[in-house]
Amino acid sequence: MVPNTRRRFLSDVGGGMLAVGLGASLANDLGFSTAFAEQGASSISFGEYEGLVELLRNTPVEELQPVLARKLLNGETNLRQLTAAGALANAATFGGCDYVGFHTAMAMLPALEMSGQLSTGRGPLPVLKVLYRNSQQIQSVGGASTTTLHALDALEAVEHAAEGDLGENIRAACRSVDVSLGENLLATVGDSPLDSFNALQPAMQDDLNVHRFVFAHRTYGLVGLLGKEFSYSLLRQCVRFCANHEQNRIDGNHPESPIRTLVPKLLDQYKLASVKLGKRDPGDAAVDQLCQTVYAGSREAAAEAVAEALADGIAPEVVGEAISLASNLYVLRQGGNGRTHGDSAGVHSSDATNAWRNMARIASPQHAVSGLIVAAYHAGVQSSPFQTPPYPTDEHRALVKVVDAKQLLLEAEDAIRQNDQGRAAAAIQIYGDNGHAVEPVFELMLKYAVSEDGRLHGEKYYHTVREEYRTTRAAFRWRQVVGLARVTASAYGYNREDKHGFRAAGYEEACQLLGVEA
Repeated sequence: MVPNTRRRFLSDVGGGMLAVGLGASLANDLGFSTAFAEQGASSISFGEYEGLVELLRNTPVEELQPVLARKLLNGETNLRQLTAAGALANAATFGGCDYVGFHTAMAMLPALEMSGQLSTGRGPLPVLKVLYRNSQQIQSVGGASTTTLHALDALEAVEHAAEGDLGENIRAACRSVDVSLGENLLATVGDSPLDSFNALQPAMQDDLNVHRFVFAHRTYGLVGLLGKEFSYSLLRQCVRFCANHEQNRIDGNHPESPIRTLVPKLLDQYKLASVKLGKRDPGDAAVDQLCQTVYAGSREAAAEAVAEALADGIAPEVVGEAISLASNLYVLRQGGNGRTHGDSAGVHSSDATNAWRNMARIASPQHAVSGLIVAAYHAGVQSSPFQTPPYPTDEHRALVKVVDAKQLLLEAEDAIRQNDQGRAAAAIQIYGDNGHAVEPVFELMLKYAVSEDGRLHGEKYYHTVREEYRTTRAAFRWRQVVGLARVTASAYGYNREDKHGFRAAGYEEACQLLGVEA
């Protein structure tokens, strides 16, 4: 039953919806400890996913994949259910405050979507890969004996219901590192995940960190996968992330982010606090000019240019497109042949901008405006933009001697396996210049997004590029694909510690279990 009042919602939170402990049946069958299950009402509810969550949190990682593969092959579960269970297992264990943990959570929906793009036999590979990473990290912190998220006390939540703007109150709680207050305030929203998401926006926009942006976006997506029953359990992690980030800022004696004063100033200066969002598209040249301003100017100039564009009636979708193209320039213009995958400037900037574009599409107008201003400011993740020419250069192009579509794809694949970023970018650029279809390129890049680690960023960056390609105008969209080719070549063969000669952890075992070629 869906609660339709705040008091009823809080009653459900405290008395049932988030207060059911883990069952012990599967753990007993497997011979694992039931200590976590015995916590009973202190642990959040996993509902219909209880058995799978228990399996993922209790099973030693070296024994996990055979169990999951057998369940999939026997039709006992499916990839959506496994992804949902993985998200709950991750949330219960880490609560949004573990580096590998939140990176893994951000990869779950991209992995599920990637599975749908593969042939039937290979379809489970992306999900199995991410679940292996998930359980490996869960085991590293103690498995099911470690839990972070507990049921909310309804009475405490009622006591902390505050007057004034709820989003601003949650932000204030995060600034004061009062996790309990922030979580309890969030619980007063009611039963609408979107209302909860909007209430989190002021906190999300309060500092600069790619992970707080992407984690919020991907977590809201997981709410869509699991349903509103699990909305609070998932979204409260965003409060914890922001409070934890603030604590780290305080501990490091770092100053507050300049956006805390800059965004209100720009909203007031350009009268954007209650603006009606425009729908104007000024054309290719203007979009490219805004892109260059965001990329080449100071962060303050980038934020102001976006505020001015929104005030001038340019559609948020178009403004977001320009910021995305600026982020892509960090991928294309990074000099040398050093690492461009993982936590590189371009991948971080692109993933963050993709998150902001998606959040702007669903958030209230006021949060869409301020979010895009933050996105523009954040897009300058380097202290200064790269001055080197974008990939591929003429020198890179000269390395490619073929022109046939099939041969160009083979050339790109060979370059990927040689970690030759320039030649991979050149082959894909020439392929695009000749008007060939994009899907074979995505199929090639997907192959390596699945098999390689990418320093925890492979799945979401592949998804970012695929999505940004679809939402970028024809004149510029191929830049996104070229960037993906470069990053894929950079990632091939490297594990999370940047040691060469490794596939993604668990990938080869999963291939063997599914009977497909590694």
